[in-house]
Amino acid sequence: MRWKAFALAALTLVSAPAVAETARTGSGMVQGVTSDGLTVYKGVPFAAPPIGRLRWRPPQPVAAWRGVRKTEAFAPACMQTGVSMPGETPPTTSEDCLYLNIWKPAISGSKKLAVLVKIYGGGFTSGSAAMPLYWGDRLARRDIIVVTFGYRLGPFGFLAHPELTAESPVHSSGNYGLLDQVAALEWVKRNIAAFGGDPTRVTIVGQSAGGNSVSILMASPLSKGLFQRAIAESGGLFEPLRLAPNYQLTNAEKEGVSYASSLGANTLAELRALPADALLKGRVATISHPVIEPYLLPASPYDAFVTGAQNEVPLLVGSNANEAGAMISNLDSVRADSFEADIKKQFGNLPPELFAAYPHTTDAQARQARLGFERDLRFGWDMWAWARLQAGKGRNPVYYYHFTQSPPFPQGSLYQNWGASHFAELWYVFDHLDQEKWNWTRADRNLADAMSGYWVNFAKTGDPNGPGLPVWPAFKGDDGGVQYLGETISPGAVANLQALQGFDKAYDQVRGTPFGSAP
Repeated sequence: MRWKAFALAALTLVSAPAVAETARTGSGMVQGVTSDGLTVYKGVPFAAPPIGRLRWRPPQPVAAWRGVRKTEAFAPACMQTGVSMPGETPPTTSEDCLYLNIWKPAISGSKKLAVLVKIYGGGFTSGSAAMPLYWGDRLARRDIIVVTFGYRLGPFGFLAHPELTAESPVHSSGNYGLLDQVAALEWVKRNIAAFGGDPTRVTIVGQSAGGNSVSILMASPLSKGLFQRAIAESGGLFEPLRLAPNYQLTNAEKEGVSYASSLGANTLAELRALPADALLKGRVATISHPVIEPYLLPASPYDAFVTGAQNEVPLLVGSNANEAGAMISNLDSVRADSFEADIKKQFGNLPPELFAAYPHTTDAQARQARLGFERDLRFGWDMWAWARLQAGKGRNPVYYYHFTQSPPFPQGSLYQNWGASHFAELWYVFDHLDQEKWNWTRADRNLADAMSGYWVNFAKTGDPNGPGLPVWPAFKGDDGGVQYLGETISPGAVANLQALQGFDKAYDQVRGTPFGSAP
């Protein structure tokens, strides 16, 4: 009988229902779910739904509510095309998407915890704050709070148009998705203390387009004081703007007019009258980039750093050894005789000096050259440039990494042979190896433990170093001090330095000034 009583008590403990926890925000009370030592709030509104008359306007405050609002389910992702990661299950979408999610330890005592705010990637055309890989359940167990949020994408988030500029009190348009990011950070600053968070220890972290967003937020006057540290993985905007003329407001407005015409809309009123699904047709691909405009982004991140106008915080940045493994779908089609023409067709008329750093005499050479070229063009040079600018112009340290681990992507899967590709570090950063039933090794698990530890330490203190971790030196702008993150974790020289220096020479010619010099 005593055995039966013990068994029944144990069963009761295992199957006990999740407990509700509440917090008071500026708009009203919210109720999350506490289970297994964590409390999770899903679908907390941080701005009014950007629909109807609020489409293509800056995010507006949330209407207050009475009583307790249950936040137990993720909100839909923002309207988008495609998915942010190959193989991802397409999320449910809606134009009503400005919500955030919070993971926190269930018991944090009286101390206020550091806050890590994740900005998703997806080329500014796709992405979801509810993607399982970004869940904060593992990191929150290390005594921090993790926040993810939605922001408008594609034509909903980045449409510039002369009529939008004319109606704007700040004489600007575009960047609505970036304004959403600022609004989410403002919400965190005002409200996170109610969840046990410290509003003076907020770290923004982004990968790919999320990393681009981090560079923009460091350059934007609107985000000053909203975060105290920044992490960017494989994404930043530091190339010469002459190579991206459509980022300028006047040209972005022309793109917007062309996009509207492709939908049969001749006026802004006609555009606003279209249903959300219709806006994902037409020339959508052109409306997926930030805009240099006078309000949120008056200068590019490169110019902001060169002139010392950036938001000054500690920085952690880096990229992966085989970024382009996930980008090139048919590497076997790359040939030596069409190498340069194929790249120009995809990326435009790039300076010829860039090709010299990637020998491509034979087809075998050309395939490796294409992987290296796209790795450095899209990600490698930007992160190296950003680290050097912070080391030379900033007052706070920069920690620079090179991720080399090849996850055990299964043969026959979409990811086979990708290696240390774009996206690959995310499983390790969020300590989510167990989300995939792959043949993870002890080295994989050690690296996930170390990387999640580095990221959490940085969120807490602005320094990734801590007990039990290999020492990570601050990057000084020279050839050393890059932390290699792989089976072996140790500092080393800048990877692919000769090729990166080729980009430096080419970009110096485009700008007309040496790297790091004021215009």
